[in-house]
Amino acid sequence: LSSALHPTARAFQHFFQSPVRGFGLVAGLLALGAAAAYPFRRFNVRTLGSSIFSGPVRDATPPPPWYRNLAVIQFLLLFGLTCYVGAVMTQLSLGEMLDADGLAGARRLGLALATPNWAVLPDAILATLQTIYMAFLATVFAIPISFLLSFAAAKNVASRSRLGLVVYGVLRMILNVTRSVEAIVWAIIFGVWVGIGPFAGMLALFVHSIASLTKQYSEIIECVSHGPVEGIQSTGASLVQELWFGIVPQIILPYTSFTIYRWDINVRMATIVGLVGGGGIGTLLNEYQGEALWHEVGCIIVVIAVVVWLMDSASAYLREAIK
Repeated sequence: LSSALHPTARAFQHFFQSPVRGFGLVAGLLALGAAAAYPFRRFNVRTLGSSIFSGPVRDATPPPPWYRNLAVIQFLLLFGLTCYVGAVMTQLSLGEMLDADGLAGARRLGLALATPNWAVLPDAILATLQTIYMAFLATVFAIPISFLLSFAAAKNVASRSRLGLVVYGVLRMILNVTRSVEAIVWAIIFGVWVGIGPFAGMLALFVHSIASLTKQYSEIIECVSHGPVEGIQSTGASLVQELWFGIVPQIILPYTSFTIYRWDINVRMATIVGLVGGGGIGTLLNEYQGEALWHEVGCIIVVIAVVVWLMDSASAYLREAIK
């Protein structure tokens, strides 16, 4: 199978170099799949696809054992094939992990990291404070924008008018695109725009936080109880009054919980953003790693681990306290 993967990939690449050949290949595969599925549908055989997309079958007869269940057999074969292809595509090799040179290098690195150079601790603490404030400002600036956008991104609010549905669709698309671009990519973009440093890192976290918080906020709005909203509507209130008095009281606590959790996430992401020049502890870590100063890297790792542990404990306590 592994020897057949690369020729198969080259064959697919050859077909998709031409739109006509690519369309023909896709149409042929669809026709082949439909032809293969016909006998199963004709004789009412339960397959993996029908189990997923058709839902459970209400039948009093007991299901067959797993080794006679076609859907289970298909799932096991598909899962095993996927794992095998994944191992081939990622070039999984235990031999390279356990050979003498690899183990010797890992031993040297582990010993260096286990004996940190505490002389760089003041610089590490200062960079860590910069990282925390980058995450804090990005979260604070994203909250009001996400709060306003979340109502337009909630389907139960936007569906009241055609214009609202159009805004909902466009906004959802923009949010999905923005959120799909990782913060490290945004840090590269803003690093070119405003220059390398903590400001670029803060802007990257700010943009990513708006997309993530708006999505989370809007999903909370879509799950609110309709009773209070209908009660406000019965009084002849305007749309703004319905939102403020009917929805906001129901979402304020989960909003706060998600916001605290987002700050926790931003602290972790700020470390990664710093690796591409976004400032903070990540930039310091990248400098020492680039010069192979592993004892200094060990000190940075200890500081990062302590800060992440403290932030995780504090955010968990705050989220529990507001429930």
